[in-house]
Amino acid sequence: MKKYIFLIAITLSASIAKAQEISDALLYSQDNINGTARFRAMSGAFGALGGDLSSLNVNPAGSAVFSNNQLGLTLSSMNTKNNSNYFGNTTSDKQNSFDLNQAGTVFVFNNRSKSNWKKIAIGVNYENTNNFDNRFFSAGINPINSIDKYFLSYANTGNNGAPVPQQFVNRESGESVADLYSFLGTNLPNNQFPNLSGFAAQQAMIAFYDQGFIIDAVDVNNTNSTYSSLVPTNAVYYQENSITTNGYNGKLSFNAATSYKDKLFIGLNLNSHFTDFQKSTRFFEENNAPLTNDYTVSKIQFDNTLYTYGNGFSFQLGAIAKVTTDVRLGLAYESSTWYNLNDELSQKLSVVSQATSGSDISDIVDPRVVNIYETYKLQTPSKLTGSFAYIFGKSGLISIDYAMKNYSNIKLKSGFDGLNTNINNLLDNTGELRVGGEYRIEALSLRAGYRYEQSPYKNGITVGDLNGYSTGLGYNFGSTKVDLSYSYAKRTSQQGFFGQGFTDGAKIDAINNTISLSVLFEL
Repeated sequence: MKKYIFLIAITLSASIAKAQEISDALLYSQDNINGTARFRAMSGAFGALGGDLSSLNVNPAGSAVFSNNQLGLTLSSMNTKNNSNYFGNTTSDKQNSFDLNQAGTVFVFNNRSKSNWKKIAIGVNYENTNNFDNRFFSAGINPINSIDKYFLSYANTGNNGAPVPQQFVNRESGESVADLYSFLGTNLPNNQFPNLSGFAAQQAMIAFYDQGFIIDAVDVNNTNSTYSSLVPTNAVYYQENSITTNGYNGKLSFNAATSYKDKLFIGLNLNSHFTDFQKSTRFFEENNAPLTNDYTVSKIQFDNTLYTYGNGFSFQLGAIAKVTTDVRLGLAYESSTWYNLNDELSQKLSVVSQATSGSDISDIVDPRVVNIYETYKLQTPSKLTGSFAYIFGKSGLISIDYAMKNYSNIKLKSGFDGLNTNINNLLDNTGELRVGGEYRIEALSLRAGYRYEQSPYKNGITVGDLNGYSTGLGYNFGSTKVDLSYSYAKRTSQQGFFGQGFTDGAKIDAINNTISLSVLFEL
């Protein structure tokens, strides 16, 4: 059974060091184009159109465009392929998932009096805004760096260059690895080490000579000693990094909208967000250093499992104006999402040492401890969307949305000053263009769309620009409509396997292919 420890009080800095990197903050700040098949087929360009359940997530005024009550369900099948290039070696991994992507309803109440306010619409819509099911695999030969630099980066920080006094690292008789790992996690920072988080001490401890045999104190008799690596330097390093993620980010919207003279539509969304995310990583390294009579580190495997869960709140305001019979304009504001998130982390380290004579020695550091960190707050950036649509009578339409979001406004509270500074320095204000069109042939509708989203990073490399295309069709049976869509999106990224110390990483080309099927009923 796993032993649980609670990191509370002033351990927020541990959350930063442990898992909260810029990539983690971005994970909850970016939305995919999800929702109904019609919405996806037109790449989400619905800000000035409305009349679709998923359009409410762009502009909440869209529910007042409905003429009748409607109920809709959408199923989606997503295939993700990640092509990796690590020091010239290419690998590939795939992940398939199937889910209920959207479900919602809108009720329209017409005002039969002489008031200029012609109708009121009330809607409820659920969407899986992010499907986290994914897999990455990277492998290659690193000619310079070993993962030992990750552990050294934590070991050689803190007061006077030493993270942990020797009496912590050298376990007392009968003290288990779990006891020491737990002790460091729950008792740091303290008066002796006010600048050292419990997480940093844990990383140093599992790699230390008495545990994982990756690093050792330069002067074992000095409690303020710095640390050096036991991994051979006269070598190249074959490395593998596997990442498996599972979970979702869901959004439940409660919508209300009204119509003034059927020319101006105004709406409001109150949104409840909830997330459930698990990320399991396995890093493996093997070096080719010549063996000697002394045992040296030859293989390392480092496993981490992070589980994040929580909920949040946001709101949206929007308006759509019928400028002429054919022209519509839309404007919508989406507030920040204010999340309360919880993290749980477990780790395991396995090290094999070899010599010219004798059997291999395996050292396994498996505390079987789950670090449960204090709840923290994440504020995502707000979003402003302007929209234009032209309606060609009953034969078709074209729609354009342009959205702006400033990712440098992402904030974690409180105790995350260093990370917030990095977010402000590295992330940027972005634009997103969505274009969609529809052509009707009696009961049949043909659709297509294009989407472009700028990189949230100022360098445009860590996470690149996104380009996406979509197409689809729909058939109106009268009181029932069936829509089918296909969408494609590609984005390149290059992020380090670890947040500090050892920051080498692979270039990933991520390609997403999604097929969605919606069934809509007029009530």
